[in-house]
Amino acid sequence: MNIELIIQSIMGLVALLAVLIFLLFLTSNKKSNKTVIKDIKKEPHVSRTSSKMDTDFDSLMAVIKNKESLTQELREALELLIKYHGTVHTKLGLRAHPDFDPYIDVLFTICRHPNTDKDMILSFDRELGRLNPEYKKDINEAVTRGLNSRRV
Repeated sequence: MNIELIIQSIMGLVALLAVLIFLLFLTSNKKSNKTVIKDIKKEPHVSRTSSKMDTDFDSLMAVIKNKESLTQELREALELLIKYHGTVHTKLGLRAHPDFDPYIDVLFTICRHPNTDKDMILSFDRELGRLNPEYKKDINEAVTRGLNSRRV
């Protein structure tokens, strides 16, 4: 084979690879912008002066995960979470139901939140344990892990 033909083929393949990599980064950048816009739109509209709050699980979780939420907002979000979403499906044998994972996240988050207090953590722990007695051990472990992970 001719050396020139091989070199031209390699250069063509390198140019094609460069174009494909450019397109990959261009499309991934657009997707990440769309997810950011979607996340902003999903942000619950809660006024600090009004006492009305959405009761769906995702909106309550957004209030709990927001580090700027006030203590009263956290308390109200946790009360609504217990009121409307307090019961978890029964365990699957020895394993916890997959629907219990968000509750572990809630427990872990409220333990680490800067505007939480011990009464809030204890009351949520007690109510969730009262509504779901078979998850009591898992709830206690989540609270322990959350409290141990706090910066002291």
